[in-house]
This record gives sequence, structure tokens and C-alpha cells, in this order.
Amino acid sequence: MADINKTCFITNIGPHYRFPIFHLMGENLPCDFYLGDRWKTPIKTFDYEKLKGYRKTLKNIFFSRFYWQRGSVRLVFKPYTYYIMDGEPYCLSSWVILLLSKITGKKTIAWTHGWYGRESVPKRMIKKLFYGLHSRLLIYSEYAMNLMEKEGINPKKMYCIANSLDSDAEKELRNSLNDDSVYTDHFHNSHPVIIFCGRIQKRKKLEMLIDCIKELRQENCLVNIVFVGKDVEDVHIEEYAKRAGVEQQVWMYGPCYETKTLGQLFYHAHVCVSPGNVGLTAIHSLTFGCPVITHGNFPYQMPEFEAIKPGITGDFFQQDDVDDLKGKVKKWISLTPDKRDAARKAAFEEIDRKWNVHYQMDVIKKVISEV
Repeated sequence: MADINKTCFITNIGPHYRFPIFHLMGENLPCDFYLGDRWKTPIKTFDYEKLKGYRKTLKNIFFSRFYWQRGSVRLVFKPYTYYIMDGEPYCLSSWVILLLSKITGKKTIAWTHGWYGRESVPKRMIKKLFYGLHSRLLIYSEYAMNLMEKEGINPKKMYCIANSLDSDAEKELRNSLNDDSVYTDHFHNSHPVIIFCGRIQKRKKLEMLIDCIKELRQENCLVNIVFVGKDVEDVHIEEYAKRAGVEQQVWMYGPCYETKTLGQLFYHAHVCVSPGNVGLTAIHSLTFGCPVITHGNFPYQMPEFEAIKPGITGDFFQQDDVDDLKGKVKKWISLTPDKRDAARKAAFEEIDRKWNVHYQMDVIKKVISEV
């Protein structure tokens, strides 16, 4: 039986990357976890049984874009005080939990992306109603919070939760990184290196990177690129590179989940570039001191873009503009060693300031104490 003032955490799935923050919650809060069994797209999950406070796996039932979490509604009638849920209006069972919580006096907290800035009028109305039913809102970015305030949502009920990876382990690892020959051994040269890390998908617009290094080559500026990730949509970047005549400058590394290897690849690259949107790749890259470039059309970005401080931890280019991307890349691959070290330091400071599990844990404790 749950104790009074205990937190009930209900989420659609347990992605592998979220285990560190869930683990910290389990260690620092009286909290029970109920996690969904699957998602619409393949997602690597952690072993739920290893999570302190894990209680049950909920069955997600999908109806086109909507879904219901079987077994979640009955949790309202258990003696929990706080309910943290995905702030996902497409989850129909969440609406029922919210309404029942209003009746029973339970406190509900959404952990959500919130606003993107590209919502249609009907979607804005639905989101405003949905978030209005919550007691408090944990929002991934301040950008989204500002948009929501403009929509009339009370800023006093919103808190920026940011996002994180395995920040403690990665911080310990980055302190041990040193000079490495991973790129010179592969490319047999010492040209600057661009890294992309993530699933290779069409919406990532990775062809722009090939076009970029092709144009730079025509200007006698040679740059190498490493693609770390699996081609999940038959993008065939290597074939595009061959047609562009730059295949010798491209390394299709493939998927990699080993933290130390990824740390070395990021640390020794000059810049990370994601021509489409950027998400946790930005946090991963900055964690290991590698600046990040992505497009600056924020309504079509993920919340982690906020970790990029133009000219300090990376830059934004005009969306879909190869020439502008080329200019930003040229700037970052041309840094002097002193400026490169300064960029590394700035990246580390940004991650340590906000994008880590301890920042998130502090925010969660603050919300629960104030709600």
C-alpha cells in the first residue's frame, strides 16, 4: 500500500536515456513508477525491474494518433498525493486521471514539451485546456514556457525541467579524455572533423552536410565527416557522397552505444552538425565539449536547442540554406586552439549549469514542495 504524500509516476515508455533521472527520483523521493510497454516507433528501453520503485508495466493501446494506458486510471484511487504524467493530450487516459484528480483533490504534474510554436488554432485550444487541468507543469525549455505564458497559461505554475543523459558518468568520463588518433587513423589526415550522431533519417536532411563539404572542397577547404548512427530509412548517405565525389571524406561509423567511444568521437571533432532538428544530440555533444550547429527555425526544433548559445557553444543557420550552413561550419572548424579550448569550457559549463540529472532533481523537489 502506498504511503500518504507518495508520488505516482505514470509515463508512456521508459527510454534508455531516462534511466539515470528515474533512478535518482527513486533514490530521493517516495515514488512509485508505472511505465508503458511499447511506443508507436521503436525505442530502446531500460530494464524496468532495475528501477527502485517500479510497480507495474502498463499496456498502451493505440487508436491512430491517440492511445490509452490500461490500468492507469485506477491509480487515482490509490493513496498517492502527487501524480507526475506525460503532458500528452493524445493520451486519453490522462484526461480521465486529470478530471478524477480534480474531484478527489489529488495534485497532478505534467512533464512535457509544452508549446512548439507551430500549433494550429484547434490544437492551441486543446493544449490550453489540457495544461490548465494540471496543478503544475514541468516544461523542457524556457522557449516553450514563454510561448505558453503568451497563450495565457499562468507562469507561476510552470518550471523548466530541461533534459539530461547519464550526466554523472559522462562528466567523470570527460575528465579522462585526452589526445586521441581516432580520426587521423581512419582518414589518414589531420583535416577538421564534423560529427553527426543519431538515427539517420530523411528529416535530418544530412545531404546538406555532403553538399557543404563539397562546396568547401571547391574552396580548397578540406573537411571530414563522421556519421554515427543507423540508417533507419534507407537514406544511403554514402551513395550521395560518392555522387558528390567526397566519399573519401566521409566515415559511416554506424551505430554506437558505448559511452567512452562516443565521448572520444565528440571530444575530438571540431563541431557537431544536425541540419534538421536537434534533440539530445546537442546535450551529448556539449557534454564532451563539442559545439553544435543546427537550424534556427525554433518552432521546428526540439527543446535541447536552448543549450546552444550562438558564438559560444555553437550556432544556428538559416533553415535549408547550404551557403549559410557552410559559413557557420567554416567559422567553427577555423578556431585557434585557444578558442577551441574556450568553446569546450563553455560547453561543459552549460551542461553543468542546467542539462543534468541534479538540476532536474532539484526542480522536481521544488515543484512537489510548492504544489
